Amino acid sequence: DSAELICTGDPISSNESEAEAQSYPGTRRAQQILAFLYTEGVSQLQVGSEEGTSLSCNDIIKSLGKGSGGFQESLVKLVKLRCGELQPRGDWSRSWAAGAGPARLCRAVQRDMWQGVGASRKWQLSTELPARGPCLLQWLGITSLWDTELLFAEMDESLRSFAEKVFASEVKDEEVRGEISHFDVEEICPISRQEMTLHMMLQESSATVEKRRKKLLRMKTTVLAPPLAPVSVPSPAVADEANSSCPQYQTVPHFQRVQITGDYASGVTVEDFEVVCRGLYRALCIREKNMQQSLQRFPKTPSQYLRAIEGEPWKPSDTGPVFTPPVKDGQDPFDTGNLPEDLGYHVQMKNGIVYVYADKAAAERNEPKDLPYPSLEHFIDDMNFLLVLIAQGPVKTYSHRRLKFLSSKFQVHEMLNETEEMKELKNNPHRDFYNCRKVDTHIHAAACMNQKHLLRFIKKSYHVDADRVVYDAKGKQLTLKQLFQQLNLHPYDLTVDSLDVHAGRQTFQRFDKFNDKYNPVGASELRDLYLKTENAINGEYFATIIKEVGSDLEDAKYQHTEPRLSIYGRSPEEWAKLAKWFNTHQVYSPNMKWMIQVPRIYDVFRSKNFLPHFGKMLEYIFVPVFEATINPQAHKELSVFLRHITGFDSVDDESKHSGHMFCTKSPKPEEWTSQKNPSYTYYIYYMYANILVLNNLRRQRGMNTFLFRPHCGEAGAITHLLAAFMTADNISHGLNLKKSPVLQYLYFLARIPIAMSPLSNNSLFLEYAKNPLLDFHQKGLMVSLSTDDPMQFHYTKEPLMEEYAIAAQVFKLSTCDMCEIARNSILQCGLSHEEKVKFLGKNYQEDGPDGNDIRKTNVAQIRVAYRYETWCYELNLIAEGLKNE
Repeated sequence: DSAELICTGDPISSNESEAEAQSYPGTRRAQQILAFLYTEGVSQLQVGSEEGTSLSCNDIIKSLGKGSGGFQESLVKLVKLRCGELQPRGDWSRSWAAGAGPARLCRAVQRDMWQGVGASRKWQLSTELPARGPCLLQWLGITSLWDTELLFAEMDESLRSFAEKVFASEVKDEEVRGEISHFDVEEICPISRQEMTLHMMLQESSATVEKRRKKLLRMKTTVLAPPLAPVSVPSPAVADEANSSCPQYQTVPHFQRVQITGDYASGVTVEDFEVVCRGLYRALCIREKNMQQSLQRFPKTPSQYLRAIEGEPWKPSDTGPVFTPPVKDGQDPFDTGNLPEDLGYHVQMKNGIVYVYADKAAAERNEPKDLPYPSLEHFIDDMNFLLVLIAQGPVKTYSHRRLKFLSSKFQVHEMLNETEEMKELKNNPHRDFYNCRKVDTHIHAAACMNQKHLLRFIKKSYHVDADRVVYDAKGKQLTLKQLFQQLNLHPYDLTVDSLDVHAGRQTFQRFDKFNDKYNPVGASELRDLYLKTENAINGEYFATIIKEVGSDLEDAKYQHTEPRLSIYGRSPEEWAKLAKWFNTHQVYSPNMKWMIQVPRIYDVFRSKNFLPHFGKMLEYIFVPVFEATINPQAHKELSVFLRHITGFDSVDDESKHSGHMFCTKSPKPEEWTSQKNPSYTYYIYYMYANILVLNNLRRQRGMNTFLFRPHCGEAGAITHLLAAFMTADNISHGLNLKKSPVLQYLYFLARIPIAMSPLSNNSLFLEYAKNPLLDFHQKGLMVSLSTDDPMQFHYTKEPLMEEYAIAAQVFKLSTCDMCEIARNSILQCGLSHEEKVKFLGKNYQEDGPDGNDIRKTNVAQIRVAYRYETWCYELNLIAEGLKNE
């Protein structure tokens, strides 16, 4: 091999003059070619003496900088070996000749590879090298994945250790923390302090100042233009000459825009800004990858920016959820006549994940079907990276300032354009807030009625069925009249107060007392009779109540709901029994879409010996669904029921901590035999992993798929929100996002929907006036309003309208605000594509004003254009931060 590196193509920017290029020393030239080596790929690199721009081994080494030991010294050794200027000694000579030299060298220098490299620099390298390093590593001869893993072994261990410290700090003393964000406390937040400003000034070198100046010049030419990132982003119509810096749309009236020119670093140094952008970019890539693998949703606009950053063309993705089309007139929603045939596959749970095999013989050979199966190691690596990211000072500072800017910008926008937005709505015929569609995106079936509705039904059932056998008390059958006599009650004497199902001040910060509110009059017997699907009358009363709620929704016409039914994972027959209840009582309404909630109460079942280990709980939750997907003919009722299911939810008290950090050393589900409950992240990962495999199998069969929509961020550590960012299509509650500016900013960038329930939070965890709903809405997070449990929190026949009315009064929401939140609920929910086209317009999947039909949504085009431009602006900042000089 020659001791020269040949680069095909001039690495010097075309914007630089020849005189400028000549004025730089050789090291500058070397740095540019090494950067070219990092970014352009090994296909354009050669070793030899062909025509091109040559660089000697010494120049490469000079460009790496000086250092005593550690990463740089080891990299220099690799460069010298690759260029032939350093000869391996002893056994290395034969190993090197046989192609094993790089691995041996990595092993030899692994101990001091990262010596002297601080944790912050290690984290920075972890963001740089996975994306850029492979080109350099391949040129150095480290071509196998195993060699690469050796190279980064100590760095991964360092990140893991750092992530564990972050996790420990987040869960420590969570129950005694204040309600405000800990990032708002001046003593531990460097934002807006003189020390931070002085630190930044000292860090600014002359080279940094020049770099900042060039970036500011470029930003002045890009930010004033329409907020477009890649070429493939749909561009608005050409602006007129008088206002060429503002984007113009064919369907958007003229409005006043707020623009900040030259603002890209938000108070952090240029180097920190690049590190921040790299971290946010990788975080978005992690979510995009997980959403696409599991056939969930990731917005088109950030995907286009990510491809532009990578220099790749954006292609529309056909991965996404598939929901059952609405039932047509005259069609039976419980029809079993068109079920697919049996595939004959065999399923088996291994390490907590269901694997699909062609048959039992293939399972014995460990040859699963060609379906995507998640990697625990990759998930843990991504999780550790995100844990470190949310704890990085520069990233927190940047995110905090961007969020403050978004909030202030919206307030200025409202002052300037509120009248114009209202004018749009007044000129919109027929449509107003009352007749625009809205969905209750978070509600539990067992509490979907208000307390007066339940009271009336109890009295009605006693009047009609007093002598009917309705309860089995340890083998003794009781009529309804005998049951009330045993409880020393008479339905005629009951009131909403004596029913005692409404939450109040006594349930604040007491989730245990709140759960007791599901027992009317404090009697678990009445809960079993009226609010359960499995009892002596096969859940008839519960089905009747839900059908009455559905009838009320159909009368209201413009309201929809997504009630949750429970699967506990304590028995393999649960799914079959629930499906039989659904089909027998024909619990169907066109205004209802169903979801399955899985309570995180393994510890309860394990303590009673219902389950031998956590893996058995996962098996009972998912294996029946896989079997019904593979052989619908043998599970007809369950197959019909699954057609009406749109997603899975994970529920329980988040404030209960397990203290266990999920990692590769965690026990596998089959090994989790203790009575201790697994952590929130442990639950979330294994639910996500099985939904991922299930969705891909159902897509192959042409069946509907499921979203993962857990309760998250109501209480507990912010690590819950991190796990949901990686796995969930959308979440319910999200209150704790106010405690992490980084996660809050990521939820904004990725447009992750959040179903918020201020009235529920007011009785359990957070006073109404302190609810972050308004703050999230102003910043541009995709929030919707939901009721959670009308039986406990609401008074009227239309609890969702009650939720909107109170929010409008307390937060002074405008009509446009409420209609925007209602539109968000439609986009977030599990309604089918056909229904969303009907309710939102045929272009609802497009981002920006092109996707909004004001005639159906009653959301001003000015508001939608503002949201879209602001979103693009923030994404464009990241893209600019990652541009090469």
